[in-house]
Amino acid sequence: MRRYLPFLSLLAAATVPLWIQDPYFLNAFITTGIFIIAAMSLNLLLGYTGQLSLGHVAFFGIGAYTSALVSLGFNVELLGGIRVVHEPWPVWTGIVIGILVAGFFGYVVGKLSFRVRGAYFVIVTISFAEVARLIALNWVELTQGPLALNSIPPVTLGLPGLGYYDLYSKQSYFYLVLAVLAVSYVVISRLVNSRVGRAMVALKENESLAVSVGIDVTRYLVLAAVVSAGIAGAAGGLYAHYLKIIDPDVFLFVYTVTMVIMVITGGKGTLAGPVVGGLIFGFIPVFSRSFLGPELQWIIYGIFMILIVFVLPQGIVPAIEKWFVSPSPKPAALPAQAHVVETP
Repeated sequence: MRRYLPFLSLLAAATVPLWIQDPYFLNAFITTGIFIIAAMSLNLLLGYTGQLSLGHVAFFGIGAYTSALVSLGFNVELLGGIRVVHEPWPVWTGIVIGILVAGFFGYVVGKLSFRVRGAYFVIVTISFAEVARLIALNWVELTQGPLALNSIPPVTLGLPGLGYYDLYSKQSYFYLVLAVLAVSYVVISRLVNSRVGRAMVALKENESLAVSVGIDVTRYLVLAAVVSAGIAGAAGGLYAHYLKIIDPDVFLFVYTVTMVIMVITGGKGTLAGPVVGGLIFGFIPVFSRSFLGPELQWIIYGIFMILIVFVLPQGIVPAIEKWFVSPSPKPAALPAQAHVVETP
């Protein structure tokens, strides 16, 4: 049963637009799904390699801006007076290029920052995210700066000769986000259950022992960073084409905090953890907004998070697994053999 649970959950999620017609709740499902994808990518680093990236939103924003610019086109002057003119390309091309560009920067950051550990790695990732935000804010000719990139085209699906379909409706975009979420889940699942994934977990559990048996630390950590950044870039591309407007606020630190909360409360190092944590903390503000003011909404949000951390320190998913998966019975102890003591 546990083996088929992800497939059954996917089928259940596919029925959501059939019984929820309210655009407000569909919008909440779409945005929550996008951030669940981003949280899953962060979980690959935090949960399976033990590396806390507090600048993960940089890859999310890079994917968003790259996909938007490829789809809109641009005319910008580089150093030396060289002018680069790019005509608009199809949206799906922009999303793919956004994934590749985010993955490239994941490789660069991984190569540079995985030479250090702990607080130094956290500082490097935060600094990278801030540099990306400042570039988006100040390179006005390319990104429009604080004026934002607007009129971003919607995702278009189709093939030449068969026609094209623009995903304007929330129902159609919901299924697109669900499909990307499912593909990301499969990619991460196949990776962490492979030899590469076992090497990543070994590095997290005991790096010295892993190195002693021949595991290349930098190689596997950089690979995790590249895959993680690419998936975050895909989430950013979906976000840009859904909102149809993007500005430097996409690099705000609060988005990284949201991803970390989803991973920690759901259960880091588990495939379902970011999904469960994302659904809970994505919908707490949605449901509380109807009867609480803005200040009380965030108070409830914080109290709920603190309760989960204190009551379920390993996260929701590991706690559920511990409750419902019965431990294997211990073998019965063999009866002690009687010893005959001969008296002289």
